[in-house]
Amino acid sequence: MSLEDQHTDRKSLRTVTGKTAQWDELAKDAVCFANGAGGRLLIGIEDGQTWPPADQTVPPDVLDRLRKRIGELTVNVQALPTLQRAPNGGEFIELLIERAGSVASTRDGRYFLRVGDTCQPVLGDDVLRLANERPGKPWEAMDSSVPRTAADATKLARFAQGIRASGRVKDSVKEKTHDELLSHYALAQGSTLTRLGVLLLGSTFDRRALGTAPLVQAIKYDEQGQKINKWVWDDSELSPVELVDVIWRELPDFRESYEVAEGLYRRSVPAYDEKVVRELLVNALVHRPYTQQGDIYLNLHPERLEVVNPGRLPLGVTPRNILHASRRRNEALARVFHDLGLMEREGSGFDLIYDRLLSQGRPVPVPEEGIDWVKVTIQRRIAKPEVMRLMAEADARFQLTQRERITLGVLAQTEGMTARELGAVLETDGPEELVVWLGRLQAFSLVHTTGKTSGMRYFVAPDHLRGVQLDHTTTLSRIEPHRLQALILEDLARYPGSSTTDVNRRIGAEISAKTVKRALDDLAESGQVSYAGERRWRRYSLLSVPGHQGHGE
Repeated sequence: MSLEDQHTDRKSLRTVTGKTAQWDELAKDAVCFANGAGGRLLIGIEDGQTWPPADQTVPPDVLDRLRKRIGELTVNVQALPTLQRAPNGGEFIELLIERAGSVASTRDGRYFLRVGDTCQPVLGDDVLRLANERPGKPWEAMDSSVPRTAADATKLARFAQGIRASGRVKDSVKEKTHDELLSHYALAQGSTLTRLGVLLLGSTFDRRALGTAPLVQAIKYDEQGQKINKWVWDDSELSPVELVDVIWRELPDFRESYEVAEGLYRRSVPAYDEKVVRELLVNALVHRPYTQQGDIYLNLHPERLEVVNPGRLPLGVTPRNILHASRRRNEALARVFHDLGLMEREGSGFDLIYDRLLSQGRPVPVPEEGIDWVKVTIQRRIAKPEVMRLMAEADARFQLTQRERITLGVLAQTEGMTARELGAVLETDGPEELVVWLGRLQAFSLVHTTGKTSGMRYFVAPDHLRGVQLDHTTTLSRIEPHRLQALILEDLARYPGSSTTDVNRRIGAEISAKTVKRALDDLAESGQVSYAGERRWRRYSLLSVPGHQGHGE
């Protein structure tokens, strides 16, 4: 039995029995699934448990009451409860919820949507967007009127070969005939291909007739932002599956590499990581809205790659939560890509991108969302080559998890971060989630901390930095807070009336301005330093200088 995900949730039996019954909460969850792709509620299995208690029995009248209450409390929700018995003998209810033909809501007019393993409210203008984004029948399943026999024989044979060679597919699926695979993957229904079937296996003419088959443009720019080259895949000859490989092979920029210093030697590294580029292309092709026309753009600048997709992010997913939120816009297409080994499992694509980039000393990707477009930017060059060695050595020694590698990579590229700053980069909510991402890094002494509660700062252990020569410019930048404050007090004793910039320049320019400003603010709050003026005109002085005679600069 799978854990909670976009299609499965668990609820205690107390939710539907006795005085503790939570019918409104159950109705909200049902609406979430109905507005998504459907799903199931396992009632009688506690969160984090695989099975119900072995001695648990479900009262006989609960199923009828559950069916009745869901009908009373929701609109456009079809729910079917059935009694199930687990292998340990315990009983539970499986409540199957179908995808709604139109937008579902609670009786009191509230809308919800399942995003990843959470239920999120849909408010304001997003209600209209929800209605517009989800037709009564998914675009993929719509009839194309193209005969089933019109599938391109070469594409079908290649698709069947890929499925049978996949390690992600059950043997029972691999044993299916070509024609049976069409039905299994919703590429055909009855005597005709679905629109998804035409998109993946149809002829060039039929694919072009869809009107929304993806067209891709790659444009190269020089340092002045002028276009200097262009590649176009706009004839609808290739399916989305074929486009990924062809684009990677045909763009010469993806073959380029450059050298980075590594001690006494130089190492050749690719301009762009293949797995990262392929994952970005897959995301663009799988998650775009196929009800909307628009080209996919690959903007190749001297220092970065931008992948621009038409349409917005799926409802509930934002640039702020893209590392965690998961909502597939095209379920059947995503299933094909996954089973062919072309994309990661649900919700882990951006994790892979973060992991690969940070392990190579590159900055994290930058997602942006406009009115009718989504853009993801990655950098061409490695910001800190030394980080590659640090990450490789730490991973080889401790066998880090993906989340631990991501967190270590983020910290290794900075002078240290507060809990709030680190949480913002990792898109976590609260200290509990941050602990999960830190994992064993502190236990392994890879990451150290200073300060407490909201003032706690995380930084990579100096011993590890010295081992990869990451400390040659950061001896002062990683200075402990109390030592930094002592330096500032000594400096202000000699030079009262100084700005943050002046103090920063004198005690060490390698210390970030933000770190110095934070230390000055802490000293002011503790009553050791006073200031006059605001913002960039603010000047600091000591309130008392025992044992010092201050003088101007």
